Amino acid sequence: MTACIVGWAHTPFGKLDAETVESLIVRVTNEALEHAGIGPEDVDEVVLGHFNAGFSPQDFTASLVFQASDKFRFKPATRIENACATGSAAVHQAIKTIEAKRAKTVLVVGVEQMTRTPGPEIGKNLLKASYLPEDGDTPGGFAGVFGKIAGAYFQRHGDQSDALAMIAAKNHRNGVDNPYAQMRKDLGFDFCRAESEKNPFVAGPLKRTDCSLVSDGAAALVIADTETALRMKRAVAFRATAHAQDFLPMSKRDIVQFEGCTEAWRRALSQAGIELSDLSFVETHDCFTIAELIEYEAMGLTPRGQGAIAVKEGWTNRDGKLPVNPSGGLKAKGHPIGATGVSMHALSAMQLCEEAGGIQVKNPVLGGIFNMGGAAVANYVSVLERIK
Repeated sequence: MTACIVGWAHTPFGKLDAETVESLIVRVTNEALEHAGIGPEDVDEVVLGHFNAGFSPQDFTASLVFQASDKFRFKPATRIENACATGSAAVHQAIKTIEAKRAKTVLVVGVEQMTRTPGPEIGKNLLKASYLPEDGDTPGGFAGVFGKIAGAYFQRHGDQSDALAMIAAKNHRNGVDNPYAQMRKDLGFDFCRAESEKNPFVAGPLKRTDCSLVSDGAAALVIADTETALRMKRAVAFRATAHAQDFLPMSKRDIVQFEGCTEAWRRALSQAGIELSDLSFVETHDCFTIAELIEYEAMGLTPRGQGAIAVKEGWTNRDGKLPVNPSGGLKAKGHPIGATGVSMHALSAMQLCEEAGGIQVKNPVLGGIFNMGGAAVANYVSVLERIK
């Protein structure tokens, strides 16, 4: 355990017309520092997670953190990008800096503003996280890519529409009590399962309720070395971190297996010296419900092809044997690309400090996080444990 989360901040996710990328960054920067009980002068380095890919006209955004205070001037600041895993990439980079003893305290910010972009351009921007020579003309954009994955999974393992609707309903039910969630409405299984005017098919077997939301938002973490953290108000330690990057073209992989996800979980659990069953909860990357279903299998919760068991038997409910996405996940919370991984870590730290309010799981000891970029290309796992 070389690094700990000692403070955090999180905006609501949604359509935030009154905000800009800059204002979101400044807001969570100041709130995270206040929560940690430190000032900008105490930060050794800044890491910003920002996907952008055309969503914001302002690029080269690392120094926008300095707009929060002139005291940041001349500190190292770097922007990190790894598609939808951008936030976790930034978190893991901060940890590496601390492990290398180049910093004692690092500020990590994740941000995205997506809703100001016209609909067709949103699809084009997101599709940049796929392999364009193969998938660049996919109808439905990135939803179309996951529609292909869902179709392939159904062909191999049978129609899983019931399981996908149960995952959507579970996450929307959880999101009701999350004050940061974009959609705080319990849609219910019947609505998520049935095709309707309000819930049409979007791509392949995926309906609108199977797809995460286009969102604006930001989150931030203050991460410190363990010696520094133990002198502060709270310390949530990184028991393990793992990153497994896979091939970009889906044609080079068995796309219904998410092998990079499996490898990242294997490394993280081994590093932590635990089994999956030792975790109190998991925040996982449900950009589409089919992703969460396959992730059950990839993390080892069920055998291959049997992920539906986990949701049908209630294992992944908030009161189940392994709560998955007690926050509501990307499905209900929203998915501002660069902020997502930072959000997952912040919400998991809240859980472990028992500061999660209505989404609190009972007696949490260890939290697992899986954040994915592209179609299981960038795979990041963290295991968190509160030590103070």
